[in-house]
Amino acid sequence: MAARRRPENLTAYDFFLRALQQFYLTTREGVAETTRLAHRALELDPRFGLAAALAGAGHMQNVTWGYAVDPEFDRKEAIRLSRLALSIDDGDSETLAWACMISAIMVDDCESAIELADRAVALNPNAFNAWSGRGWVYRTAGLPEEAVRSFERANRMSPVDPRLHITFAGMGYAFIELCRFDEALIAGKKGQRQNPSYSGAYRCLASAFAHLGREPEAREAAAHLLEVDPAFTISSWIARGGQSNAKLLIEGLRKAGLPE
Repeated sequence: MAARRRPENLTAYDFFLRALQQFYLTTREGVAETTRLAHRALELDPRFGLAAALAGAGHMQNVTWGYAVDPEFDRKEAIRLSRLALSIDDGDSETLAWACMISAIMVDDCESAIELADRAVALNPNAFNAWSGRGWVYRTAGLPEEAVRSFERANRMSPVDPRLHITFAGMGYAFIELCRFDEALIAGKKGQRQNPSYSGAYRCLASAFAHLGREPEAREAAAHLLEVDPAFTISSWIARGGQSNAKLLIEGLRKAGLPE
């Protein structure tokens, strides 16, 4: 924290903090407000790298959570802002945490993403966002055991974090690829309790229940998923990015009866 470059404009910092609060909501409206406020912070202080990284994360979430009106625009903006953030300050753990996820999911460059993620946790081993980002990167790269360890570390770092539902879903995804379906259910249910409107928890539950042959519960989870993400199809979700190594997860979604 002492080494981090402080924002020169306190109004820009205020916009950044407000953007971060909206980011925690993981709703369509929250993500839209995140990007608006983070872009405003960056306008006021063009050298505010963390604001650029947060804006990039907002654009990424528009794509991955199915909120984007123009997914290609949001994808390009996420990549552009991530690169801008790194050009301003590539020695900040939080900046690297967001950049590593954008690299893995939006660019499909897992090798670079792993390097960024490992640097993030080395710079700040106590950072929830760094360990969570590392979990998503390793899960996307097809290394679920390391992903689980990273998510577990994130949750220990911040056991009441407003983003726990995201790490629990990621942990559940990784457990599914390891054929540890009962543990995936536990993680998915924790994610659902943390945020009942987060679609990732229901994807985890639908797939895990289906793999366990618990068809009624799989169908129920699938129905909840379609309530919070009405436009969901398996093919469109794959196109959002980051699913090239999620074969068992996708297989479970198909077994649960979700639309192709």
